[in-house]
Amino acid sequence: MGTAAMLRAAGVGLGDEVVVPAFGNVEVAEAVAMAGALPVFADIDPVTYCLDASAVEAATTPRTAAVVVVHRFGRPADIPRLHDVGQRHGLLVLEQGESEAPYDEIAQRRERAAYLDAKLRGVRTPDGGDGHTYQQYVVRVPGNGRPDRDAFARALRARGVECRVPVKTPVHRLPEFRRCLSLPETERAADETLALPVDTALTKRDMQRIVGACNALGGLLQPAF
Repeated sequence: MGTAAMLRAAGVGLGDEVVVPAFGNVEVAEAVAMAGALPVFADIDPVTYCLDASAVEAATTPRTAAVVVVHRFGRPADIPRLHDVGQRHGLLVLEQGESEAPYDEIAQRRERAAYLDAKLRGVRTPDGGDGHTYQQYVVRVPGNGRPDRDAFARALRARGVECRVPVKTPVHRLPEFRRCLSLPETERAADETLALPVDTALTKRDMQRIVGACNALGGLLQPAF
């Protein structure tokens, strides 16, 4: 059952508000709108890239009926705190996860992530935390935000390293959902994040090439720490 159908089945609809992340795909906000409710955007935790429980509570109003939590990049959201917020305010808490990979594939991705954690310089590596499956290995590129990150990504691709910007535009900045609100962690993440490959098909030589390319460029930027 899709998000819109689950919201409707729970009685969420016209006149209700649903708290959602702006850092991610537009489909979540679209599903809320399809259910007849109004998507309300809350900021993210800068470590997990998932909804921050304090930000969700701050965004809650008497019209808030639900929260849609999206687990991001293989790192789970802080579900206990988010459910605590939901219980205090009588909110439905829905979770959206990413498709689970087989255990051996997750183990290989974690092995590659550990290699990058140990070798990368000049970028901020992800905080693995409990349960991270590394659907994507997302680093922060320090500097002055998006211009530096985009230049870094172009230079990596020129060196044969496939990389991608995970969220190019936060949903609250898209024309159909534009809101005049500040989500500083969301906006900073959209400007600084870059996903590096940790595919199970990558060889040790591939991993060394990724590290070599990143470290050669990272020296041009201010340290992230």
